[in-house]
Amino acid sequence: MGFKTKQVHAGVVPDPVTGAILTPIHQATTFVQESVDQYMSRGYSYARGGNPTVRALEEKLTALEGGVDSTAYGSGMAATVAVFLATLRAGDHVVVGDVVYGGTYRFADQFLTKFGVEVDFVDATNMEEVESAVGPKTRIVFTESPANPTLKVTDLAAVSEICQKTGVLHVTDNTFLTPYYQRPFELGADVVIHSTTKFLDGHNATLGGAVVVQDPELQEQIAFARISAGLVMSPMVAWLTLQGVKTLSERMDAQSASAMEIARFLQDHDKVEYVNYPGLESHPQHDISKRQASGFGAMVGFEVNGGVEGGTKLMDAIELWTLAENLGAVESLITHPVTMTHAAVPREERVAAGITDGLVRLSVGLEDTEDLIAALRVALERV
Repeated sequence: MGFKTKQVHAGVVPDPVTGAILTPIHQATTFVQESVDQYMSRGYSYARGGNPTVRALEEKLTALEGGVDSTAYGSGMAATVAVFLATLRAGDHVVVGDVVYGGTYRFADQFLTKFGVEVDFVDATNMEEVESAVGPKTRIVFTESPANPTLKVTDLAAVSEICQKTGVLHVTDNTFLTPYYQRPFELGADVVIHSTTKFLDGHNATLGGAVVVQDPELQEQIAFARISAGLVMSPMVAWLTLQGVKTLSERMDAQSASAMEIARFLQDHDKVEYVNYPGLESHPQHDISKRQASGFGAMVGFEVNGGVEGGTKLMDAIELWTLAENLGAVESLITHPVTMTHAAVPREERVAAGITDGLVRLSVGLEDTEDLIAALRVALERV
């Protein structure tokens, strides 16, 4: 089946009792067993360990990513935490890209280290740095591409090659491009993480996450971490996400086309210092992005003249674009990473990684592109 067919049909079958075309919401804490000898004969016992509605979403995401199996979570961070819990112990070492979601940085920096795991943050676009950081105690190389919020693009195949040579897991966050535009398993990755909150849901309606794997044994370890830590997704969230995923490709194509036009507009504006968008030829990793992904996504980063003061004026003055955390939804959002999504990252490290004080992050929605550009033009005139 093609991707669009799978995004509609994978994991979903008509309800055998009523014929309902949508997966039912199995809003139940526990599941009745036929007998002691037939415990779990229907596959479910207690909601923390699994739920039929959640399972339908897991099967759909497995099909879309091309993995072996997947698990769904209460948030994108819960998904990331489950992978760490399942694979690490005191004395291990982890290599993390220097630009990742702020919550990922915070957990690695403040919690993994607390439990005796050594963490190194490196420029994941520099293969020499990645390779030199991997040592005998390294268990995971964690990447995010394009990275949040600078949109640096990591050569996922090159990182995977390093990991395969050294027996290290390559875990990558595919939230920004989704399996519609980027296929990490085809590039050698071992584990793919999603914040389903973002493009997979697409409607600012849910909080969720997912982990897709290629190895059945690793799947068991991660599922065990999920049930042990109580990180499972709720059935209502799974049901809403199931509906959102059905239009993923159409939304991504429209939002990405709009993002390209907006990036070009910003690049030519005299009050904009620089624009980060992988679709622009000026982007440092434009060629890598073209090679490993089929689209450039709907996220745009830029800095206006005047640094944080200029950025603040812009975001306080702008209309139509909503000042809020989150991304990937049909509504266009504008975010100041330094004070919002990446406030947990120390300033020196932010600046070194390119997360400057005046950086503005755009999540382009489904409004008319002309209206979005017009709103940016008016706001920039006030800077």
